[in-house]
Amino acid sequence: MSTPTLSQPALNPLAQAANDALAKDTPAVLGLLSERGKRFYFPAKGILAQGAEAKQKAHAANATVGIATENGAAMHLACVAKFYNGLAPADIYEYAPSYGRADLRAAWAKKQREETPSLGQHPTSNPVVTNALTHGLSLVGELFLDPGDIVLTSDLRWENYDLGWGTRLGAVIHAFPFFDAKLTGFNQNAFIQALAQFKGRKVVVGLNFPNNPSGYTPTKGEMGAIVNALTAAAAAGSKLVVVCDDAYYGMFFDDACERESVFGKLAQAHENLLAVKIDGATKEEFVWGLRVGFVTFGIKNGTAAAYKALEDKTAGLVRAAISNVSMPGQSIVLKALSDPDFRRQQAEKVAVLKARAAITAVECRQAAYADCWDVYPFNSGYFMCLRLKDADAETVRQRLLADHGVGAIALGATDLRIAFSCLTEAQIPGVFTAAAAVRAVRGR
Repeated sequence: MSTPTLSQPALNPLAQAANDALAKDTPAVLGLLSERGKRFYFPAKGILAQGAEAKQKAHAANATVGIATENGAAMHLACVAKFYNGLAPADIYEYAPSYGRADLRAAWAKKQREETPSLGQHPTSNPVVTNALTHGLSLVGELFLDPGDIVLTSDLRWENYDLGWGTRLGAVIHAFPFFDAKLTGFNQNAFIQALAQFKGRKVVVGLNFPNNPSGYTPTKGEMGAIVNALTAAAAAGSKLVVVCDDAYYGMFFDDACERESVFGKLAQAHENLLAVKIDGATKEEFVWGLRVGFVTFGIKNGTAAAYKALEDKTAGLVRAAISNVSMPGQSIVLKALSDPDFRRQQAEKVAVLKARAAITAVECRQAAYADCWDVYPFNSGYFMCLRLKDADAETVRQRLLADHGVGAIALGATDLRIAFSCLTEAQIPGVFTAAAAVRAVRGR
Protein backbone atom coordinates (compact mmCIF):
# COMPACT_ATOMS: atom_id res chain seq x y z
CA MET A 1 0.00 0.00 0.00
CA SER A 2 1.54 3.27 -1.11
CA THR A 3 1.96 6.22 1.25
CA PRO A 4 -0.14 9.21 0.20
CA THR A 5 1.83 12.22 -0.95
CA LEU A 6 1.37 15.24 1.27
CA SER A 7 1.35 18.67 -0.30
CA GLN A 8 1.41 22.14 1.17
CA PRO A 9 -2.02 23.80 1.26
CA ALA A 10 -2.53 26.70 -1.09
CA LEU A 11 -1.54 30.10 0.27
CA ASN A 12 -4.31 32.22 1.67
CA PRO A 13 -5.02 35.04 -0.81
CA LEU A 14 -4.01 37.60 1.83
CA ALA A 15 -0.66 35.87 2.30
CA GLN A 16 -0.20 35.79 -1.47
CA ALA A 17 -1.01 39.50 -1.72
CA ALA A 18 1.57 40.30 0.97
CA ASN A 19 4.16 38.14 -0.78
CA ASP A 20 3.40 39.82 -4.08
CA ALA A 21 3.94 43.26 -2.52
CA LEU A 22 7.33 42.13 -1.22
CA ALA A 23 8.26 40.54 -4.55
CA LYS A 24 7.47 43.77 -6.36
CA ASP A 25 9.18 46.27 -4.06
CA THR A 26 11.74 44.37 -1.94
CA PRO A 27 12.32 40.96 -3.56
CA ALA A 28 15.24 40.13 -1.28
CA VAL A 29 12.92 40.28 1.73
CA LEU A 30 10.58 37.71 0.19
CA GLY A 31 13.58 35.41 -0.20
CA LEU A 32 14.54 35.95 3.43
CA LEU A 33 11.18 34.81 4.79
CA SER A 34 10.86 31.35 6.28
CA GLU A 35 8.24 28.99 4.91
CA ARG A 36 6.06 30.00 7.85
CA GLY A 37 6.73 33.66 7.14
CA LYS A 38 5.60 33.25 3.54
CA ARG A 39 2.40 31.53 4.65
CA PHE A 40 1.42 34.06 7.27
CA TYR A 41 -1.01 36.94 6.88
CA PHE A 42 -3.30 39.05 8.99
CA PRO A 43 -6.95 37.93 8.78
CA ALA A 44 -8.12 41.35 7.67
CA LYS A 45 -11.34 40.05 6.10
CA GLY A 46 -12.48 37.84 8.97
CA ILE A 47 -14.04 38.49 12.36
CA LEU A 48 -11.74 41.42 13.14
CA ALA A 49 -12.55 43.26 9.91
CA GLN A 50 -16.27 42.68 10.30
CA GLY A 51 -16.11 43.91 13.88
CA ALA A 52 -14.23 47.04 12.82
CA GLU A 53 -16.82 47.76 10.14
CA ALA A 54 -19.63 47.27 12.65
CA LYS A 55 -17.94 49.63 15.11
CA GLN A 56 -18.22 52.37 12.50
CA LYS A 57 -21.66 51.62 11.09
CA ALA A 58 -23.74 49.64 13.62
CA HIS A 59 -25.64 52.57 15.13
CA ALA A 60 -28.60 50.55 16.45
CA ALA A 61 -26.77 47.62 18.07
CA ASN A 62 -23.31 46.12 17.65
CA ALA A 63 -23.47 42.38 18.24
CA THR A 64 -19.92 41.66 17.07
CA VAL A 65 -17.80 42.57 20.10
CA GLY A 66 -16.41 39.64 22.08
CA ILE A 67 -16.52 41.40 25.42
CA ALA A 68 -19.25 42.05 27.96
CA THR A 69 -20.44 45.65 28.33
CA GLU A 70 -22.40 47.55 30.92
CA ASN A 71 -23.48 51.19 31.04
CA GLY A 72 -21.73 51.88 27.76
CA ALA A 73 -18.31 50.58 28.83
CA ALA A 74 -16.50 47.29 29.30
CA MET A 75 -17.96 45.34 32.20
CA HIS A 76 -15.54 45.17 35.11
CA LEU A 77 -15.20 44.44 38.81
CA ALA A 78 -14.72 47.14 41.41
CA CYS A 79 -12.06 45.01 43.11
CA VAL A 80 -10.00 45.25 39.92
CA ALA A 81 -10.80 48.85 38.99
CA LYS A 82 -9.54 50.16 42.35
CA PHE A 83 -5.96 49.35 41.36
CA TYR A 84 -6.04 51.64 38.30
CA ASN A 85 -5.92 55.41 38.53
CA GLY A 86 -6.11 57.67 35.51
CA LEU A 87 -7.11 54.97 33.02
CA ALA A 88 -10.54 54.76 31.44
CA PRO A 89 -12.27 51.35 31.21
CA ALA A 90 -11.45 51.24 27.48
CA ASP A 91 -7.74 51.61 28.35
CA ILE A 92 -7.85 48.63 30.70
CA TYR A 93 -10.41 45.99 29.88
CA GLU A 94 -10.93 46.03 26.12
CA TYR A 95 -8.87 43.98 23.69
CA ALA A 96 -5.97 45.76 22.02
CA PRO A 97 -5.50 45.36 18.25
CA SER A 98 -3.09 42.59 17.26
CA TYR A 99 -0.82 45.27 15.78
CA GLY A 100 -0.97 47.18 19.07
CA ARG A 101 -2.67 50.44 19.95
CA ALA A 102 -2.39 52.79 16.98
CA ASP A 103 -1.61 55.80 19.19
CA LEU A 104 1.12 53.90 21.04
CA ARG A 105 2.66 52.72 17.78
CA ALA A 106 2.75 56.29 16.51
CA ALA A 107 4.24 57.60 19.76
CA TRP A 108 6.95 54.93 19.79
CA ALA A 109 7.79 55.54 16.12
CA LYS A 110 8.21 59.25 16.91
CA LYS A 111 10.48 58.41 19.84
CA GLN A 112 12.59 56.04 17.72
CA ARG A 113 13.11 58.68 15.04
CA GLU A 114 14.02 61.39 17.55
CA GLU A 115 16.64 59.09 19.08
CA THR A 116 18.06 57.94 15.73
CA PRO A 117 19.26 61.02 13.80
CA SER A 118 21.08 58.89 11.22
CA LEU A 119 17.71 57.55 10.10
CA GLY A 120 16.81 60.97 8.76
CA GLN A 121 13.65 60.81 6.67
CA HIS A 122 14.24 57.24 5.53
CA PRO A 123 10.93 55.36 5.80
CA THR A 124 10.53 52.37 8.08
CA SER A 125 7.59 50.22 9.06
CA ASN A 126 5.32 51.23 11.88
CA PRO A 127 6.31 49.40 15.07
CA VAL A 128 4.19 46.34 15.85
CA VAL A 129 3.57 45.86 19.58
CA THR A 130 4.91 42.64 21.10
CA ASN A 131 4.74 40.96 24.49
CA ALA A 132 8.10 42.55 25.32
CA LEU A 133 11.42 41.83 23.63
CA THR A 134 11.50 38.05 24.08
CA HIS A 135 8.30 37.83 22.06
CA GLY A 136 9.74 40.21 19.47
CA LEU A 137 12.79 38.01 18.99
CA SER A 138 10.51 34.99 18.74
CA LEU A 139 8.40 36.67 16.05
CA VAL A 140 11.50 37.50 14.03
CA GLY A 141 12.59 33.88 14.28
CA GLU A 142 9.20 32.66 13.08
CA LEU A 143 9.26 35.08 10.15
CA PHE A 144 12.78 34.35 8.94
CA LEU A 145 14.15 31.07 10.30
CA ASP A 146 13.62 27.58 8.94
CA PRO A 147 15.35 24.53 10.46
CA GLY A 148 19.02 24.58 9.47
CA ASP A 149 19.15 28.31 8.73
CA ILE A 150 22.20 30.21 9.96
CA VAL A 151 22.19 32.61 12.90
CA LEU A 152 25.39 34.57 13.43
CA THR A 153 25.84 36.19 16.82
CA SER A 154 28.54 36.59 19.45
CA ASP A 155 29.85 34.12 21.99
CA LEU A 156 28.72 36.51 24.72
CA ARG A 157 24.95 36.47 24.22
CA TRP A 158 21.64 36.09 25.98
CA GLU A 159 20.93 32.38 26.32
CA ASN A 160 17.36 32.82 25.04
CA TYR A 161 18.75 33.21 21.51
CA ASP A 162 19.74 29.57 21.71
CA LEU A 163 16.45 28.46 23.24
CA GLY A 164 14.18 30.43 20.92
CA TRP A 165 16.02 30.39 17.60
CA GLY A 166 18.03 27.20 18.05
CA THR A 167 16.06 24.74 20.18
CA ARG A 168 12.55 25.88 19.22
CA LEU A 169 13.02 26.75 15.55
CA GLY A 170 15.97 24.56 14.62
CA ALA A 171 18.33 27.27 13.41
CA VAL A 172 22.08 26.65 13.61
CA ILE A 173 23.85 29.26 15.74
CA HIS A 174 27.39 30.26 14.82
CA ALA A 175 29.29 32.42 17.31
CA PHE A 176 32.17 34.83 16.82
CA PRO A 177 34.28 36.10 19.75
CA PHE A 178 32.72 39.37 20.93
CA PHE A 179 35.97 40.84 22.27
CA ASP A 180 39.48 40.83 20.85
CA ALA A 181 42.10 38.68 22.55
CA LYS A 182 43.45 41.53 24.66
CA LEU A 183 39.97 42.55 25.84
CA THR A 184 40.35 46.07 24.50
CA GLY A 185 37.11 46.26 22.51
CA PHE A 186 34.77 44.73 19.95
CA ASN A 187 36.42 42.07 17.79
CA GLN A 188 35.93 43.64 14.37
CA ASN A 189 38.19 41.18 12.56
CA ALA A 190 36.40 38.14 13.96
CA PHE A 191 33.04 39.62 12.95
CA ILE A 192 34.21 40.33 9.41
CA GLN A 193 35.70 36.84 9.09
CA ALA A 194 32.52 35.23 10.38
CA LEU A 195 30.44 37.10 7.79
CA ALA A 196 32.83 36.00 5.06
CA GLN A 197 32.25 32.33 5.95
CA PHE A 198 28.67 32.63 4.73
CA LYS A 199 29.22 34.81 1.68
CA GLY A 200 26.29 34.61 -0.69
CA ARG A 201 24.01 32.84 1.79
CA LYS A 202 21.03 33.83 3.91
CA VAL A 203 22.11 34.76 7.44
CA VAL A 204 20.22 36.14 10.43
CA VAL A 205 22.68 38.32 12.37
CA GLY A 206 21.97 39.07 16.03
CA LEU A 207 23.45 42.31 17.40
CA ASN A 208 22.75 43.21 21.02
CA PHE A 209 24.05 46.59 22.26
CA PRO A 210 24.40 47.28 25.14
CA ASN A 211 25.36 43.64 25.26
CA ASN A 212 23.93 41.13 27.70
CA PRO A 213 26.00 39.74 29.46
CA SER A 214 29.07 41.94 29.00
CA GLY A 215 27.56 45.42 29.33
CA TYR A 216 29.53 46.67 26.32
CA THR A 217 28.43 49.00 23.52
CA PRO A 218 30.89 49.47 20.64
CA THR A 219 32.55 52.82 20.14
CA LYS A 220 31.48 55.03 17.25
CA GLY A 221 34.42 53.71 15.24
CA GLU A 222 33.64 50.09 16.04
CA MET A 223 29.97 50.58 15.18
CA GLY A 224 30.97 52.16 11.89
CA ALA A 225 33.08 49.09 11.13
CA ILE A 226 30.11 46.83 11.91
CA VAL A 227 27.89 48.78 9.51
CA ASN A 228 30.56 48.72 6.80
CA ALA A 229 31.11 44.99 7.18
CA LEU A 230 27.41 44.19 6.93
CA THR A 231 26.92 46.51 3.97
CA ALA A 232 29.88 44.96 2.17
CA ALA A 233 28.57 41.45 2.84
CA ALA A 234 25.15 42.41 1.44
CA ALA A 235 26.79 44.00 -1.61
CA ALA A 236 28.76 40.78 -2.14
CA GLY A 237 25.53 38.79 -2.38
CA SER A 238 24.75 37.69 1.17
CA LYS A 239 21.09 37.98 2.12
CA LEU A 240 20.95 39.40 5.64
CA VAL A 241 18.37 39.87 8.36
CA VAL A 242 20.15 42.00 10.97
CA VAL A 243 18.37 41.96 14.32
CA CYS A 244 19.18 45.04 16.39
CA ASP A 245 18.35 43.89 19.93
CA ASP A 246 18.10 47.24 21.71
CA ALA A 247 16.78 45.86 25.01
CA TYR A 248 19.06 48.10 27.10
CA TYR A 249 18.94 51.14 24.85
CA GLY A 250 19.71 54.41 26.60
CA MET A 251 21.80 52.90 29.40
CA PHE A 252 25.08 54.47 28.19
CA PHE A 253 27.73 55.46 30.73
CA ASP A 254 30.78 56.35 28.60
CA ASP A 255 31.10 59.17 26.06
CA ALA A 256 33.18 56.92 23.81
CA CYS A 257 30.40 54.43 23.12
CA GLU A 258 27.90 54.86 20.30
CA ARG A 259 24.67 56.22 21.75
CA GLU A 260 22.48 55.68 18.72
CA SER A 261 20.96 52.37 17.64
CA VAL A 262 22.80 50.80 14.72
CA PHE A 263 19.34 50.28 13.19
CA GLY A 264 19.41 53.84 11.83
CA LYS A 265 22.27 53.19 9.45
CA LEU A 266 21.42 49.57 8.66
CA ALA A 267 17.82 50.42 7.75
CA GLN A 268 19.10 52.15 4.60
CA ALA A 269 22.34 50.26 3.98
CA HIS A 270 21.53 47.85 1.11
CA GLU A 271 18.68 46.12 -0.71
CA ASN A 272 19.98 42.74 0.53
CA LEU A 273 19.92 43.79 4.18
CA LEU A 274 16.72 43.91 6.20
CA ALA A 275 17.25 45.64 9.55
CA VAL A 276 14.89 44.70 12.38
CA LYS A 277 14.76 46.79 15.55
CA ILE A 278 13.63 44.95 18.68
CA ASP A 279 13.07 47.40 21.52
CA GLY A 280 10.56 48.24 24.19
CA ALA A 281 9.54 49.86 27.41
CA THR A 282 10.86 47.01 29.58
CA LYS A 283 14.19 48.58 30.51
CA GLU A 284 13.78 52.02 28.95
CA GLU A 285 10.83 52.88 31.18
CA PHE A 286 11.79 50.47 33.99
CA VAL A 287 8.54 48.50 33.62
CA TRP A 288 9.77 44.92 33.31
CA GLY A 289 6.45 43.35 34.26
CA LEU A 290 4.27 45.31 31.82
CA ARG A 291 5.67 43.28 28.87
CA VAL A 292 5.40 45.91 26.12
CA GLY A 293 7.89 45.75 23.24
CA PHE A 294 8.06 46.58 19.55
CA VAL A 295 9.28 45.18 16.23
CA THR A 296 10.22 47.66 13.48
CA PHE A 297 11.55 46.92 9.97
CA GLY A 298 13.81 48.99 7.72
CA ILE A 299 15.47 48.38 4.34
CA LYS A 300 16.93 50.48 1.55
CA ASN A 301 14.20 51.36 -0.97
CA GLY A 302 11.55 50.04 1.43
CA THR A 303 8.05 51.07 0.42
CA ALA A 304 4.82 51.56 2.33
CA ALA A 305 3.38 48.45 0.64
CA ALA A 306 6.37 46.27 1.55
CA TYR A 307 6.39 47.48 5.15
CA LYS A 308 2.65 46.92 5.42
CA ALA A 309 3.16 43.33 4.24
CA LEU A 310 5.71 42.75 7.01
CA GLU A 311 3.48 44.41 9.60
CA ASP A 312 0.55 42.23 8.50
CA LYS A 313 2.58 39.04 8.74
CA THR A 314 3.91 40.01 12.17
CA ALA A 315 0.45 40.94 13.47
CA GLY A 316 -0.88 37.66 12.04
CA LEU A 317 1.66 35.75 14.11
CA VAL A 318 0.65 37.76 17.18
CA ARG A 319 -3.01 37.03 16.48
CA ALA A 320 -2.35 33.29 16.03
CA ALA A 321 -0.35 32.87 19.23
CA ILE A 322 -1.53 35.38 21.85
CA SER A 323 -4.22 37.42 20.06
CA ASN A 324 -2.91 40.74 21.39
CA VAL A 325 -0.68 42.35 23.99
CA SER A 326 -1.98 43.59 27.36
CA MET A 327 -4.17 46.68 26.93
CA PRO A 328 -3.39 48.21 30.35
CA GLY A 329 0.32 47.68 29.77
CA GLN A 330 0.14 49.52 26.46
CA SER A 331 -2.01 52.29 27.95
CA ILE A 332 0.41 52.90 30.82
CA VAL A 333 3.42 53.00 28.48
CA LEU A 334 1.61 55.50 26.24
CA LYS A 335 0.76 57.74 29.20
CA ALA A 336 4.39 57.62 30.37
CA LEU A 337 5.67 58.62 26.93
CA SER A 338 3.19 61.50 26.89
CA ASP A 339 4.15 62.77 30.33
CA PRO A 340 6.23 65.98 30.13
CA ASP A 341 8.38 64.72 33.01
CA PHE A 342 9.19 61.37 31.35
CA ARG A 343 12.66 62.25 30.05
CA ARG A 344 13.78 63.84 33.30
CA GLN A 345 12.64 60.89 35.38
CA GLN A 346 14.21 58.43 32.96
CA ALA A 347 17.53 60.32 33.07
CA GLU A 348 17.53 60.23 36.87
CA LYS A 349 17.30 56.44 36.89
CA VAL A 350 20.01 56.08 34.25
CA ALA A 351 22.24 58.32 36.39
CA VAL A 352 21.78 55.93 39.31
CA LEU A 353 22.90 53.02 37.14
CA LYS A 354 25.84 55.05 35.82
CA ALA A 355 27.02 55.70 39.38
CA ARG A 356 26.82 51.99 40.18
CA ALA A 357 28.76 51.17 37.03
CA ALA A 358 31.48 53.65 37.97
CA ILE A 359 31.95 52.09 41.42
CA THR A 360 31.94 48.63 39.86
CA ALA A 361 34.64 49.69 37.38
CA VAL A 362 36.94 50.74 40.23
CA GLU A 363 36.27 47.82 42.54
CA CYS A 364 36.60 44.98 40.00
CA ARG A 365 39.94 46.29 38.73
CA GLN A 366 41.72 46.54 42.06
CA ALA A 367 45.27 45.22 41.88
CA ALA A 368 44.51 42.79 44.68
CA TYR A 369 42.24 40.83 42.34
CA ALA A 370 44.58 40.65 39.34
CA ASP A 371 45.37 36.99 40.08
CA CYS A 372 41.68 36.09 40.14
CA TRP A 373 40.24 37.46 36.90
CA ASP A 374 40.41 39.64 33.83
CA VAL A 375 37.66 42.19 33.35
CA TYR A 376 35.73 42.33 30.10
CA PRO A 377 35.21 45.92 28.91
CA PHE A 378 31.88 47.43 29.96
CA ASN A 379 30.41 50.88 29.43
CA SER A 380 26.62 50.49 29.40
CA GLY A 381 23.61 48.36 30.28
CA TYR A 382 23.03 46.34 33.44
CA PHE A 383 25.96 43.93 33.59
CA MET A 384 29.67 43.31 33.54
CA CYS A 385 31.64 40.07 33.20
CA LEU A 386 34.75 38.60 34.74
CA ARG A 387 36.97 36.04 32.99
CA LEU A 388 38.18 33.86 35.84
CA LYS A 389 41.75 32.62 36.00
CA ASP A 390 42.32 28.92 36.63
CA ALA A 391 38.90 28.40 38.22
CA ASP A 392 35.66 26.89 36.96
CA ALA A 393 32.89 29.49 36.87
CA GLU A 394 30.10 27.23 38.15
CA THR A 395 32.23 26.00 41.05
CA VAL A 396 33.09 29.59 41.95
CA ARG A 397 29.42 30.59 41.70
CA GLN A 398 28.43 27.90 44.18
CA ARG A 399 31.26 28.83 46.55
CA LEU A 400 30.22 32.50 46.39
CA LEU A 401 26.73 31.56 47.49
CA ALA A 402 27.72 29.07 50.16
CA ASP A 403 30.60 30.95 51.77
CA HIS A 404 29.84 34.62 51.07
CA GLY A 405 26.11 34.88 50.34
CA VAL A 406 26.85 36.50 46.99
CA GLY A 407 24.82 35.62 43.90
CA ALA A 408 26.29 35.76 40.38
CA ILE A 409 25.69 34.02 37.06
CA ALA A 410 28.18 31.48 35.69
CA LEU A 411 28.52 31.51 31.91
CA GLY A 412 30.49 28.71 30.31
CA ALA A 413 33.69 27.50 31.86
CA THR A 414 35.33 30.79 32.79
CA ASP A 415 32.90 33.71 32.83
CA LEU A 416 30.99 35.19 35.74
CA ARG A 417 28.29 37.83 35.15
CA ILE A 418 27.67 40.52 37.75
CA ALA A 419 24.46 42.59 37.52
CA PHE A 420 25.41 45.92 39.10
CA SER A 421 21.94 47.18 38.11
CA CYS A 422 20.40 45.47 41.14
CA LEU A 423 23.14 46.28 43.67
CA THR A 424 23.30 49.25 45.98
CA GLU A 425 26.52 51.23 45.89
CA ALA A 426 27.33 49.90 49.36
CA GLN A 427 26.97 46.28 48.22
CA ILE A 428 29.31 46.50 45.24
CA PRO A 429 32.72 46.31 47.02
CA GLY A 430 31.67 43.18 48.91
CA VAL A 431 30.82 41.38 45.69
CA PHE A 432 34.44 41.63 44.57
CA THR A 433 36.09 41.05 47.95
CA ALA A 434 34.48 37.65 47.58
CA ALA A 435 37.38 36.97 45.21
CA ALA A 436 38.44 34.67 48.01
CA ALA A 437 36.04 32.17 46.45
CA VAL A 438 38.20 32.04 43.32
CA ARG A 439 41.31 31.38 45.35
CA ALA A 440 39.52 28.77 47.45
CA VAL A 441 38.37 26.87 44.37
CA ARG A 442 41.81 26.63 42.89
CA GLY A 443 43.45 25.98 46.24
CA ARG A 444 45.59 29.11 46.41
